[in-house]
Amino acid sequence: MGMSNLTRFSEFILLGLSSRLEDQKPLFALFLIMYLVTLMGNLLIILAIRSDPQLQNPMYFFLSILSFADICYTTVIVPKMLVNFLSETKTISYAECLAQMYFFLVFGNIDSYLLAAMAIDRYVAICKPFHYVTIMNHRCCMLLLAFSIAFSYLHSLLHVLLVNQLTFCASNVIHHFFCDVNPLLKLACSSTSVNEVVAMTEGLASVMAPFVCIIISYLRILIAVLNIPSASGKRKAFSTCSSHLTLVTLFYGSISYVYLQPLSSYTVKKQIATITYTILTPMLNPFIYSLRNKDMKQGLEKLMSRIKPQMDRLSTAKANKFCEP
Repeated sequence: MGMSNLTRFSEFILLGLSSRLEDQKPLFALFLIMYLVTLMGNLLIILAIRSDPQLQNPMYFFLSILSFADICYTTVIVPKMLVNFLSETKTISYAECLAQMYFFLVFGNIDSYLLAAMAIDRYVAICKPFHYVTIMNHRCCMLLLAFSIAFSYLHSLLHVLLVNQLTFCASNVIHHFFCDVNPLLKLACSSTSVNEVVAMTEGLASVMAPFVCIIISYLRILIAVLNIPSASGKRKAFSTCSSHLTLVTLFYGSISYVYLQPLSSYTVKKQIATITYTILTPMLNPFIYSLRNKDMKQGLEKLMSRIKPQMDRLSTAKANKFCEP
C-alpha cells in the first residue's frame, strides 16, 4: 500500500455491543443502572471504611483504594458508552480514544496490583499473625500503593505511545464499546509487531506478576490453614479470604480469556468477558465484601444509621418549608 493511502484518522467509530437500533435504549437503561449501582456501592464502601475506627487496618485501606479505582475504572468507559447508545454517529476523537485507552490501562493495572497487595495482607495476617502490625505498617502499605500507581502509569504510557506510532487506514470502525489496545491494533496498516512483542512480554509480565504473587500467597495460606487443628479455626481463616478470592477469580478469569491469546484470535465474542472485568466486577465488589464480610457489614450498618437521621431531618425541613404559607 502506497504512502498516499496511509493516514491518521481524526476520529474513530465505536460500534458498541449492538448495531440494532431497537437494542440501544434497553442497553442504555441496563448500563446506566449498573453504573449508578457501581458508583453508589463503592462510594458507600469508602465512606464506611473512612468513618469506622474498627476498619482502620491495611486490609480495608486497600479495599477503600480498590473501590475508588473501580469508580474511576468504570467512569473511563461507561459514560462514553451511554452517550453512544443514544447517538447516531458513535464517534470518538483520536485524542479522546488514546486518553480513554491510557486511563483504562492505568486503573485496570492498579486494580490488579491492589488485589495482589490484599493477598499479601491476608498472607501476613494468617501466617504471621504476631508480626502483622510490624510488617503491614503504614510505611509498607504506602509503598505498596505507590508502586501500584507508579508502575501502572508507566506501563500504560508505554502502550499508548506505541499505539500512537501506528498508522491507520481503510477503516476507522472499532468493533468494540471502548478504545482497547487489541481492537485498535487490528485497524493498523503499519506493522504492529513491536506492539505485539511488548504486549506478550512486558504486558504479560505486568499482568502475571501480581497474579503469581496472589497464587503464592494463597498456597502459603492454604498450608497454614491445613495445620490449624480446629475446624472452626479453619473456617474462620478461609472466611477472611473468600471475598478477595471471589474478586480475583472474576477479574483474572475474564482478563485471561481476553488477552492471553494472539491478536488474530481477538473476536467480538470476547466483549462479554470484557464487560465482566470492566463493569460487572466493579459493580459486584461492594456486594461481595458487604455480604460476605461481617466487619464490613457492621461498618455499613453504622454508616447508614448515621446517614438516616440526617436524611430524616432534611426531609422534615423540606416538608415544613413546603407547608409554610
